[in-house]
Amino acid sequence: MLSRVAESVYWMCRYVERAENVARFIDVNYNITLGESDTLGNQWAPLVYTTGDQDDFQERFGEPTREKVLKFLLFDEQNPNSIISCASAARENARTIREIIPSVVWEQLNKFYMMVRSAAGFTTTLDQPQEFCERVRLASHMIVGATDATMSHGEAWHFSRFGRLLERADKTSRIVDVQYYILLPDARDVGSTLDVVRWSALLKSASALVMYRRQHGKIEPERVADFLILDRDFPRAMHFCLGRALESLRSVTGSSPATFSNLSEQRMGRLCSSMDYTTIQDIIQHGLHQYIDDFQKQLNLVGEAVREDFFTFKQKLVSNSQSQFQTSGEGQTQTQIS
Repeated sequence: MLSRVAESVYWMCRYVERAENVARFIDVNYNITLGESDTLGNQWAPLVYTTGDQDDFQERFGEPTREKVLKFLLFDEQNPNSIISCASAARENARTIREIIPSVVWEQLNKFYMMVRSAAGFTTTLDQPQEFCERVRLASHMIVGATDATMSHGEAWHFSRFGRLLERADKTSRIVDVQYYILLPDARDVGSTLDVVRWSALLKSASALVMYRRQHGKIEPERVADFLILDRDFPRAMHFCLGRALESLRSVTGSSPATFSNLSEQRMGRLCSSMDYTTIQDIIQHGLHQYIDDFQKQLNLVGEAVREDFFTFKQKLVSNSQSQFQTSGEGQTQTQIS
């Protein structure tokens, strides 16, 4: 499989998942702060920190306000993590691999892109973002469903699933972090009715409220954190995402369980193993924010290893090989995953 194809499929799905999760960030914050402006103050600024774009935002927009933050996260084309930028990047990656992906996936991506473009032209979207965020989530689900239902589950599909789940694990951790560490204005609110309302809004925005209630019933912050971080069966839980992502990585490399053939598998295996033998009590004792911060750093290292193992390193090897053994004017050798 061509490495350029693997990279495009990987990033196409990461960008679609990123757009969906930015919509979830906005939705959870809107639900939590609705009607609570006097109690919670300005809670929109922290959303910029969750995407790591605070320096760019500060330079271009200055003091954060609700309208500025929404414009930055939804429709700012200079922000690479905005929904419109993610939709555009996903569509461009799909365009370069039209021969690989099914036509229905391409059609759904085009519809998604045009929907976002159209919504950017209406000021009402910034005034009431909930409906737009819901449409983004549904469009993402349509693309994922079309990919799973119409694409052969070979290497290309495994790269798509791997990229999507890696992005989802990172963004679920950030949603939990926003609620637990940033959106809590006063330690006295822990365990209060307001705190329970926040955790309920968090579950709803992660599409986890119904599944959580079936499993645990009463809303308790510790159980909510446990469900979104360590649950092995819920599709948006961090532990679930890592486990399935590792399965796809092994399907690409052909490695057996408990073995690894490259740095990507080694780092993913270590991260999964650490979650296998971790409890929510261990996490809280260590510090939830500190745990999530460390998790995100480890996930970034996995992403770097994937780039080196599959998208960059092998290209360098082929380039060096060509310079030594190929004469001028000969055709280039295509880099392949397998």
